Amino acid sequence: MRVSWMSTVYQNKPPVVQYGLNSRNYTFTAIGKSFGSYSFLLYESGIMNHVVIGPLEDSTSYYYKCGVGLEEYKFKTPPGVGPSVPVKFAVVGDLGQTGWTESTLAHIGVSNYDVLLFAGDLAYADYYQPYWDSFGELVEPYANARPWMVTSGNHDIEYIPLFVESYRSYNLRWQMPYMESGSDSNLYYSFEVAGAHVLMLAAYADYSKGSVQYKWLQSDLDKVDRSRTPWLIAVLHTPWYNTNHAHQGDGDGMKKAMELMLYEARVDILVTGHVHAYERTTRVYANKVDPCGIMHITVGDGGNREGLARRFRDNPPEWSAFREASFGHAELEIVNATHAHWTWRRNDDDDSVMADELWITTLSAGLSNCVPVKPSVERSFKSESFRVGKGIY
Repeated sequence: MRVSWMSTVYQNKPPVVQYGLNSRNYTFTAIGKSFGSYSFLLYESGIMNHVVIGPLEDSTSYYYKCGVGLEEYKFKTPPGVGPSVPVKFAVVGDLGQTGWTESTLAHIGVSNYDVLLFAGDLAYADYYQPYWDSFGELVEPYANARPWMVTSGNHDIEYIPLFVESYRSYNLRWQMPYMESGSDSNLYYSFEVAGAHVLMLAAYADYSKGSVQYKWLQSDLDKVDRSRTPWLIAVLHTPWYNTNHAHQGDGDGMKKAMELMLYEARVDILVTGHVHAYERTTRVYANKVDPCGIMHITVGDGGNREGLARRFRDNPPEWSAFREASFGHAELEIVNATHAHWTWRRNDDDDSVMADELWITTLSAGLSNCVPVKPSVERSFKSESFRVGKGIY
């Protein structure tokens, strides 16, 4: 587990986390790295610290203390990797910092989830850096108790030519395990928990065929063992299938580049944000209902200040199964190696109301003819690149 926090005073020594199985009895110590402060035009941040602790026991509660602070926190590790190990994900996108955000977080907080999946657009700072600080304070009571696995959205880019590189604030504050998964960028990575292999992809980094992200995804999918992690889940920001008037076509480029690869790998679920409404598809591929296709689910309505995208297109295609404009969050409970339960919980008068649910069978369950295959198109592309001397394979 990586523990991250921002301090206001620089200590001339590495940051430390003390932790243990009992309150105020810290039997372990881990030393990390301070990344210092960062500037953003007239803004100067605090000192960002990251410490990796462990090895840790699965499904176990630990007490911990960061740096020289006195406050004690408690977190629970997720279950270990295994094909039939149950796990519960909380799923959210486009949180922002509004009253609806607070309602969404409160509902997530009582859901007893193991891991949170965040489909991008975190703080909605939009260049105003103090909003990153207030967002950290807002989510701290939740993110200090369970692992939050995030990917980036368009509101997280914050690029100013010649002055500020893309994702400066996001990358410094939200460090993900990209190196551990063989990635060269904090913007895309993968991880495994219980029976799931989860791909966290970057919709605003280069995803074209032959790009670094594309090659990494190929390599990562090659390593997936569906007998060990039967569930294959992808998370990115911009939807590939969307019947809302908002953001039509925004995900077409990434879809064109990567849909075949994910389809042939038999990805079960692809979660996105960006559109501020909820929508779930059937299994779909190449704009047609396909029993071996991916179920696409948009959850870009965590509570952001831009409001809901209420206008859906008339006469939706056959692959659009459920859609509504409401704030809320989703939950994915993987029960075993074959079945999972998905629910969408809207915020209605500050109550969490289950508006959509279904049982899902993984494509690797052996209950269908949808056997994962090695991508033929991408393989021929790699062969051609080798022949002309481009890339390393």
